[in-house]
Amino acid sequence: MATYVVEVQDSQGKRTKEKVKAQSPVQAQQLLRGKYPKIGRAKATGLDLDIDFSSIEERLTTVGVKDKAVFSRQFAAMVNAGVGIVRCLGVLSEQTDNAKLRKVLISVNEEVQQGVNLSDAMSKHPQCFDKLYVSMVEAGEAGGVLDEVLDRIAKLLEDMARLQGQIKSAMAYPVAVGLFAVAVFLGMTIFLIPIFAGIFQDLGGELPALTQFMLDLSALLRSPRVLIPVGIIAAVVFGFRQYYKTPAGRLQIDALILKIPVFGDLIKKTPSPAFVGFLAL
Repeated sequence: MATYVVEVQDSQGKRTKEKVKAQSPVQAQQLLRGKYPKIGRAKATGLDLDIDFSSIEERLTTVGVKDKAVFSRQFAAMVNAGVGIVRCLGVLSEQTDNAKLRKVLISVNEEVQQGVNLSDAMSKHPQCFDKLYVSMVEAGEAGGVLDEVLDRIAKLLEDMARLQGQIKSAMAYPVAVGLFAVAVFLGMTIFLIPIFAGIFQDLGGELPALTQFMLDLSALLRSPRVLIPVGIIAAVVFGFRQYYKTPAGRLQIDALILKIPVFGDLIKKTPSPAFVGFLAL
């Protein structure tokens, strides 16, 4: 357990710093949240570098379907037991291991304490709660059946997580074989073919078209000229992803993706496919 220095501000507006022992900067801020109305940044003592490791962890973390399923199931159980929403969000933010979800729950909890509806607070964090999730929570709030709605959301997300796991398990072997085949092909092209190139050159004569193509490909991969096609491919991928972020681009590309044989049906049944998520980055 490390010691953190937390910037705080009291009710009179006076800024000061408090030392507290905690396992993370977020936990250090939570420990002082009931004592001071405003909590600032927390830094570990004994470090000369001003590096916010919690921020780095948060950026590298994603909120998956399983994380939201566990949160929804626990949230539904606590609401059904009569626990207040503010208390629920506080407890769940302390228990979750996902750094990004933890920060979002703390933010949602603060807004709920200020009188904002739960659905409105969640809608400000689309990276965690999509429009369907927010709309169902809003319906639950309006009908007074928030626990039932959260329970249905949890079941839906659990089914999605189970389906994703099955698809990943089914795709693991062919993906691994494909990557191994690509690695073997590149290894032979870069390291093995040049040995035969010298033999063919000593023998002379005209080589078959396929053999000549492999020799030219090997020479290209071993020369600085390989950076040209790599740069072109990177530029095309970057432009494609930027176009996908626009409403018209997303509509057109998603329509094309859904028409792909076999994979189109998988995408319809699977939430947030890996390659669609890659385009949205």
